[in-house]
Amino acid sequence: MRPGWRGILGIALSALLLWWTLHGEDLGAVWRVISSSSPGLWLACTLVATAIFPLRARRWQAILAPRAGRLPLGPLWRATAIGMMVNNVFPARAGEFARAFALSRARPDVKFTTAFASLVVDRLFDGTVVLAMLVLATLDPRFPADATVFGASAGRIAGTAALFLGVVLAVVSALVFFPAPLIGFGERLVRMVWAAGAPKVRALLEAFAEGLAVVREPALAFEVLFWTVLHWIVNGLAFYLGFLALGLDAPLSAAFFLQGLIAIGVAVPSSPGFFGVFEAAAKAGLALYAVPSSLAISWGLGFHILSFIPITVIGAWYFTRMHLHVSDLAVPG
Repeated sequence: MRPGWRGILGIALSALLLWWTLHGEDLGAVWRVISSSSPGLWLACTLVATAIFPLRARRWQAILAPRAGRLPLGPLWRATAIGMMVNNVFPARAGEFARAFALSRARPDVKFTTAFASLVVDRLFDGTVVLAMLVLATLDPRFPADATVFGASAGRIAGTAALFLGVVLAVVSALVFFPAPLIGFGERLVRMVWAAGAPKVRALLEAFAEGLAVVREPALAFEVLFWTVLHWIVNGLAFYLGFLALGLDAPLSAAFFLQGLIAIGVAVPSSPGFFGVFEAAAKAGLALYAVPSSLAISWGLGFHILSFIPITVIGAWYFTRMHLHVSDLAVPG
């Protein structure tokens, strides 16, 4: 799979951010921090961080239920692991395509378009919950609202996240309850600047609206929300276990603020596995809590590598067991 311009840009940006993160730092001090940390707590951190992926598969089952029925968890888990592995080793977020493709290969009764459209809803719930947790973390008295991240105050970041979250929820609500007018408006708007692309945009919006069928069923919507909240609570706890492994002095709420900040960071183009972006966000976020840079970098590198390896190995195992090939992941143009 050859990286396009987005992949090249992402790799360049990741390299720049990794340089910024490590520039001027005493790497010997970073190594001393990591080597003197608690292996038992790092092991617990790794196990908890890996546990989020079966939770994603369980949530995906509920998201797909209105369109594909209640699928067994086995193929959903294997497809999820494959998707996460591909995201870790290939550029341009090819893992989303791989995840949907692996499910449709394992379950021919599930169309690829159905599986792929469901992942938009999957990410929508992720974004909503992780940003909500970021905002809630700012209510902790230990939250340093006047501190800055890349020149922006932490309070402003939280306020912007809350505003963005509100806008997203308003648009999604409109698409759920008034799909036809909103899809028509979107198509007309695109036609004004890109006539040839209007039908594609309409098809995309229709697929997204169909994927939102789960939101129209209160019981299913609550089920998806429950698994999403559990997923991000578990992920935040994994972050905190990493704090404890290093003896890092930061509250539990810092883990939830940090995971939101990292989620915002990895939304920009980056290298496979989000290396560079993850570490830069970790350093900047933990600096808010007066964590020394050597500790922050140690946490970023330690957590990232230890959470990267297990799901990548598991996904690669399933990838070969399903007799998939890299050429299968060539996204049609």
